[in-house]
Amino acid sequence: MSGSARHLYVHLPFCAHRCGYCDFVTVIGGRGQDAAYVDALLQELELQRGLLGDEVETVFLGGGTPSFSILPDLLRLLDALPPAEEVTVEANPETVTEELARALRRAGVTRISLGAQTFSPRLLHVLERVAQPEDIRRAVHHLRDAGFDNISLDFIYGIPGQSAADLEADLGHALALEPEHLSCYELEAKPGTRFTHVWGAELAEQADAMEDYFERVVARLTGSGYRWYETANFCRTDEDGRDLRARHNLAYWLGRDYLGLGIGAVSTIENRRWRNTPRLARYLEALAAERLPDREIEPLDTGVRARERVMLGLRLDEPLPVGSLRSALDASGVARAEQLGLAVDGGETLALTRRGRFLGGAVTAEILA
Repeated sequence: MSGSARHLYVHLPFCAHRCGYCDFVTVIGGRGQDAAYVDALLQELELQRGLLGDEVETVFLGGGTPSFSILPDLLRLLDALPPAEEVTVEANPETVTEELARALRRAGVTRISLGAQTFSPRLLHVLERVAQPEDIRRAVHHLRDAGFDNISLDFIYGIPGQSAADLEADLGHALALEPEHLSCYELEAKPGTRFTHVWGAELAEQADAMEDYFERVVARLTGSGYRWYETANFCRTDEDGRDLRARHNLAYWLGRDYLGLGIGAVSTIENRRWRNTPRLARYLEALAAERLPDREIEPLDTGVRARERVMLGLRLDEPLPVGSLRSALDASGVARAEQLGLAVDGGETLALTRRGRFLGGAVTAEILA
């Protein structure tokens, strides 16, 4: 009997350098470990295959920097993964060569998520990014030449030293490349990190400008024909009628089951969530012995799943079907949000207004029981 998960996440942790603001599970360098890590991933997939449905809808290779992996090992991994309608690989611009782009396209990758972050050399230096603006443009051109017609660019705003003019320039440069998808995130630097130690004062100043930056991003991108379909995500309307939303991430926001492979990877299936050990040596040792790696398991009761479904679902631009989720809502909170013009309760559905979406999490917190 097949499982319920139709979405597969694969974590490739290796990076050339760890940026100061990054809190993902990463391994610096890793050359020489790629083959052993791919072996472990495929062993974990074999042990967990029964959790996947007969047909997988999306596969997402994230990191780390998946495009930093040694190409033969990356291709061997892609060849062994189940086929899917959407196969996304994250990449850093400086790693995208003509050879890599062509190889990924031949391997069945349908979508690339490119970590641009900013076009400003000064701000790229602040973020400790290796790529320069021309690397971003060159990467997009290589991908287009290889036949990719679904490219997403990731950007960050609220960078220390960034001005509103810098942000407007970034958006202009991004739009000139005509990506199918854009993700624009507020910089979140974790307290106590090297980045917050160096840039603490500037980060505090930027906090006051975040609302303005957010509104600028939405206004510029929607004014350029992009659909603001999720709090931080925008997609073009395709002439052929393709849905250019990030289908893998959409599965998270819609509360679908998904399986995660690799160190630090998270899985949520039915009434359980688990996270693999973030320790590479322990992960490799376990899979070499053909056993699952250490993991933290969190039982999920109906109430938790319902609250998560509301929190994530209200990030989208489509009304959330309420149904069995009513128990997760605070009736008086919903009424207050409606009175303030922040939400619309349609009985069977619930949605945030445009103003409510700008306030986002604060409105959702008011609505949740």
